[in-house]
Amino acid sequence: MTVSKSRAWFAGAALAIVGLACPVAALAEPMTTPAMTWPLAANPNPTTIDAGPLGNVYVTGAISGVGYTQDAAVGSDVDARADISNAQVFVQTTEGPVQFFAQFGGYSFGTVGVPYTKATDNTKNTFGFMPQAFVKLVPSDNVSIMIGKLPTLIGVETSFTFQNANISRGQLWNQENLVNRGVQVNWASGPLSISAALNDGFYSDKYTWGSALVSYAVNENNVIAFAGGANFDDEVDVATSATPVLQNNSEIYNLIWTHTNGPLTILPYFQYTKVPAMPSLGVTEEATTTGYAVIGKYSFSDTFSLAGRFEHISTDGGTSTNLLYGPQSKATTFTLTPTFQKGTFFVRGELAYIKIDDFAAGSGLGPNGTDKSQTRALIETGILF
Repeated sequence: MTVSKSRAWFAGAALAIVGLACPVAALAEPMTTPAMTWPLAANPNPTTIDAGPLGNVYVTGAISGVGYTQDAAVGSDVDARADISNAQVFVQTTEGPVQFFAQFGGYSFGTVGVPYTKATDNTKNTFGFMPQAFVKLVPSDNVSIMIGKLPTLIGVETSFTFQNANISRGQLWNQENLVNRGVQVNWASGPLSISAALNDGFYSDKYTWGSALVSYAVNENNVIAFAGGANFDDEVDVATSATPVLQNNSEIYNLIWTHTNGPLTILPYFQYTKVPAMPSLGVTEEATTTGYAVIGKYSFSDTFSLAGRFEHISTDGGTSTNLLYGPQSKATTFTLTPTFQKGTFFVRGELAYIKIDDFAAGSGLGPNGTDKSQTRALIETGILF
């Protein structure tokens, strides 16, 4: 059954009102799902509902709006816009052998160098009004099994604006999957944690992907991680807004290092992807992307911080395998995001710049695909309740 956009948004608002009206219990720590990087922090005192045999059910959410202005708008994008970036509610349990998480609402995915899609259209055309939802089985303290619509194990940046250091996601993120349906097994012991999943890759509804994440805490200041995923079928021909056919048939690998030292956090990572030749899909030559990025944050006080990102990505392939701005193109981006958060309220600005090289004719930036660079200024504000 298809839910109309107006009914879906009304339901999301109703859930938010119910959550805010319920009594609050002081938990001394925020929910860990959905995962958040920095500098934004989840509410440490989430709304708690005593659900009887289900135990405590926690209700949190993100309500935020975004506005931007830019030059060299791509395609049908506009020079300036205001929109909803998040209108989401999260409902979950965190105790007992059977737990659940469900996420409801609308969202947008702003990305450097990519045309912006309004939240209403983005929600409808990607992962729907319930983008993530899963059951979590916890047979022991160090093992869990998750089944449902799951966040990806790949990459550093995650799906929604409030989860990330920057308002806009980067070009490396744009090669990764975001949400997949499947089964994931997690194991942790001391400094080592391992997750492995069987899923549908880029939301293809074809269960032909395997992915894994291995993380090791070297000490209290340094964590290293390796993530990888690949399609193990020959050629999956699904192509939708959420399922780019080339990336869905790819393999992808990340090497990630996270370093913290007082107010400073720095996270360099490397990414490699490969798409094979697929003659039945019209892809006659394989292609690869190689990228590296550094994301960092410095906290000047408990309420104010500055986040930044630098990244570079290049692609090598034939004319039938365009993964970027043409088969031999390159992109370099810089992003700065000053952030203020007081309690559940936050506001942050952003300046994002991208420069592309060796792009194919008509595949660059600007309305005619001929521009080599774009600068975008953004502001986002809202609450994390």
